[in-house]
Amino acid sequence: MPSMRDLKRRIKSIRNTQQITRAMKMVAAAKLRKIQDRVISGRPYGDKMAEVIGRLVASADLGDQPLAAAREVRKAGYVLITADRGLAGGYNANLIRLAQERLAREDRPAALITIGRKGRDYFRRRPVEILEEYTNLGDAPDPALARRIARRLMQLFLDGAVDEVYLIYSRFYSALRQLPRVDKLLPITPPPGEKKEAQEYIYEPGQKEVLGALLPRYCEIQVYRALLEAKASEHGARMTAMDHATENAAEMIEKLTLSFNRARQAAITGEILEVVAGAEALQ
Repeated sequence: MPSMRDLKRRIKSIRNTQQITRAMKMVAAAKLRKIQDRVISGRPYGDKMAEVIGRLVASADLGDQPLAAAREVRKAGYVLITADRGLAGGYNANLIRLAQERLAREDRPAALITIGRKGRDYFRRRPVEILEEYTNLGDAPDPALARRIARRLMQLFLDGAVDEVYLIYSRFYSALRQLPRVDKLLPITPPPGEKKEAQEYIYEPGQKEVLGALLPRYCEIQVYRALLEAKASEHGARMTAMDHATENAAEMIEKLTLSFNRARQAAITGEILEVVAGAEALQ
């Protein structure tokens, strides 16, 4: 059985850890509140943009739009969005597991574009080609960075380095629920079930000019939206993980305090017995 000194030292150590996890929970909650508003307010715009682009792609002649031109897939590209830091429960592990499953199911060559240090460090030690890597995204994604990443992805697609591009990220629902998912980014295709409309759209100044401006913008929005969802999911997962760690620390402190009190009671009882035994010996 541990000594009273050892128990007191362990209680102090766990109490210090509990203070750290409680502080990290509060910081994650504050960051989540800030970015959650951006995620929720940006979803209607992103959904409507996807709906409009889907209808245009389904109805327009896309022969001169390389971002929407389907071709034989010789290499697939997966954009894996993870966190730069850990202490977020199973957030990073779930995303990495999903990426591994997708890569394992691929019967074509595949490459990764990693966003976040955790995903990069994991796949850097494995036989997977990493075309691009981005780290140090901060607590809130920068639209300029999202634009730069999106343009690089479009360039890789247009240059033929990859023939399809998929986003692997975690969609935010609440602080307790984040679901990893895979969305196709390139080539831009109509949503499933979208049929070519008989009614034709009137384009001004022209179909080529309008789609040529909208399709790159759509890719940038989708990348930025995925970064926002991923960052909100990260903050929510970290807040939940630190909350659980704080509760577990409280349970451990309670158990150790009980053991400490029992040890102290046993020591006091032993001293009383020694005093009684000494008094009896003197009689």
